[in-house]
Order: sequence, then C-alpha cells, then structure tokens
Amino acid sequence: MTATISSIERNLCSVLGAEQIRSASPTDAVSGVQPQIVLEPTTERQLADSLRLANEDGFTVIPRGGATKLAWGNPPARADLVLSTARLNRVLEHAHSDLTVIVEAGCTIQTLQETLAQRGQRLAVDPLWPEKATVGGVLSTNDSGALRLRFGALRDLIIGVTIALPDGTLASSGGKVVKNVAGYDLPKLVTGALGTLGIITRAVFRLHPLPHNSHSFSIMTPNLAATRELIFAIQNSKLAHTALQSHFTDEAMPTSDILFEGTEAGLDAQAAQLRALCKPAELLEAPPAVWNTRQDLWSSSTPQADPEAASFVIAKVSLLPSDLARVVEFFHRAADSNRVRWKSLIYATGLGCLRLDGPSENLCHAVLALRSSLEKLGGSLVLLHRPAELFSLDAWGTPGDSLSLMKAIKHQLDPASTLNPDRFLGGI
Repeated sequence: MTATISSIERNLCSVLGAEQIRSASPTDAVSGVQPQIVLEPTTERQLADSLRLANEDGFTVIPRGGATKLAWGNPPARADLVLSTARLNRVLEHAHSDLTVIVEAGCTIQTLQETLAQRGQRLAVDPLWPEKATVGGVLSTNDSGALRLRFGALRDLIIGVTIALPDGTLASSGGKVVKNVAGYDLPKLVTGALGTLGIITRAVFRLHPLPHNSHSFSIMTPNLAATRELIFAIQNSKLAHTALQSHFTDEAMPTSDILFEGTEAGLDAQAAQLRALCKPAELLEAPPAVWNTRQDLWSSSTPQADPEAASFVIAKVSLLPSDLARVVEFFHRAADSNRVRWKSLIYATGLGCLRLDGPSENLCHAVLALRSSLEKLGGSLVLLHRPAELFSLDAWGTPGDSLSLMKAIKHQLDPASTLNPDRFLGGI
C-alpha cells in the first residue's frame, strides 16, 4: 500500500460526493476481513474512476452488489475498499421486439423480472434470493438453478457486458460497445470470475417469453436405483420439460420434481405422458415453491448431528449425470463415517447443492473426503458457506489444467491484484 486511508479519501472526493463515501462497519466485513471504506458510485464513470484511484494508490477493492453471496470463495488477502453497485440499478433499455435487455449491474433480479414481465418476457434464470441478488453478483458467481436444463447457463444468455478495469477503462464487448478489449470474449470471461478481472457495470441479455401456464409434479421413488432409472427415462423420452431436480437425504426416500410450461392443452398431454412413463412410482402435483428448495437448504433450522453443534456447510457439486448413484453413495458414506447429517439437491444437468450439518472438525473431514471422491470422477466440490472455523479450508479444490491461462488473464487485466485478491481458484 503506497498511500494512507485519509489520502485515498481525499482523492475519492474529487470523483464522488460526500454522501457516496462512508467508513465501513463490522457488517461490511468479508469472511472475517474488515474493509475500511465503502463507496457507492451512481455512474459507470464514477465507479471506474474510483477503481482507478484505488489501484494507483495500492488499495485492494471488493466489488459488492446485494451482498447475498459475498462470502462465496476464499477470504480475501486484504479488503481495503468495498465498491458497491447498489446505485447502478436501472433497467436501461428493454428492446422487447428483439427479446433483449440492457441493465445496470446493481439492479436486483426481482426488479428486472418485474420490468420484463410487463411485456410478457423474462430472463430465464433462477438464482438464490432474487429479491436482493443483483445482476452483477449473479453473473460474477455464475449462480443458476433448475432452469439451466432448458435455457442454458448464464454464459448462454448474456450477449454483452461492460466492465470497469483497474486502470479506469470501461471496456465492453457485445451489445452496444463503449470500448472493445481485443481478443477477449468479455461476457463469458467475467461470468463466474468472482469479480477478479473487472467490476461489471452493465449487461445485455437475451430474453424468453413468459410461459402461458406451468405445472409441477413430484415423483417419489423407493431407492436410489429407481431414481436414476426414472431420470434417465425422462431425459430419453419426448417430454418437453423445463426443469428436473432430485432430492436426497439421510432420512427419507428420494423425490424428483419436474416442471412443464406451455398451454393448458400441452400441459395436459405432457402430464399424461409422464404418468404413463412413471408407473408404478407415486406421482403427486407439486406447488411452485418446490423450486425454492435450493434456497431452503440455507436455512439454519436444519437439525444438527450433534445437539451442541450449530455448524453447517453448503457446497456446490458437479458430476456426470451417469455418476449420480455413485455420488449419492459418497454422500452417505462420508456422512456416516464423520457423524454428520446431510441433504442434497441435484439437477438433471449434473450440478447441485449439498448441505452437511455437524461439528466443524467433522465437517472438514467430510468435505475433504467428498472432494477427493468427486474429483476422481471428474467432478468438483466448491464451498459456498462454511463456519468461520473453516475459513482456512480452500473453497475451490484442485485447480485444473487451465489455471496457468487463468492467471495470465488475471495478470493482463488486473496486474496488481487489486480486485478480490486470493478469493478465486488457485489464489487468483
């Protein structure tokens, strides 16, 4: 650090108004690391200039949207300034006839969806906590749920982005261009980069029409083998389902949920095909709330393995759909051998969430065992939530062959490691 906090505050006053700069409080801490200043610019230019000043003076910067996923990733090496996008919250242009939208990074997903719904359209994503989660935060964490099966990942929906780089450049790619960065596909590059390459200021998305109607069913199966056969049968059928997910726990039979969208006549036909396909499994109509199960995993009210323990871990897991049965058996074995309780939600795409409850030491052993087993199958386990005692446990797991390329890109765009230092894979 080459400057003092008082000097950077004076410099920032040339860019921001006094009401846009405040001292950080304990509630602004990032995984136990306390920042000193919080900045809230109202324009992209203000944000870029603030980032440039911090970079020039050797201060680290933590980008923040709705703060719903601020603890994801590893704790930062330092957290001098928090740069908030809360005031960059407008839907700039909804070209409904072209099925596209331009939106600022601080706009919440719920606000965006409500605006799009006025024209019968939607951004086909289902992230956690949409009422608070922002466009920039959802992109940076690549957070998506069951709708990914039908509409693809965020990288398939984003068609343009503008980001502020540490040198103060506002760089854009796709959509309406401010300045291009030659050689990089910025929309895909920054999606899932955890804010380590630049701060997203706006994004351009392709949209989809809202469905006329929707209908959900839950299918109970007696065991894991039956669940696997059911999922394969559905995926290999002519059913036009929008989403498919399965619940597994240490205390109940597996259940799978399926979502259909379309006209009433089409939904009736789909339901009839599903009933024929699922015999003799028990098929029940399900409320729309069944698609909020991933969010429910984060509730702290889940029973504990040890009455005196209040710790839990949430992990994002990835696996080949063909390995579903083996992976769920891994969950059983790791939980039993380490005396923790577990529940999981796995999507038909092979992505899912796992919750483990128990004493912190037991959780650590279970996570390491599961990560090793999953990585041997080509999968992964990434920690999204863990108790403070486990902050030293790496969130990401073993880096892949792309790490050297990722580090080279980080050095090109953020050579001083100003943004979210050490938070991403491999210490990026």
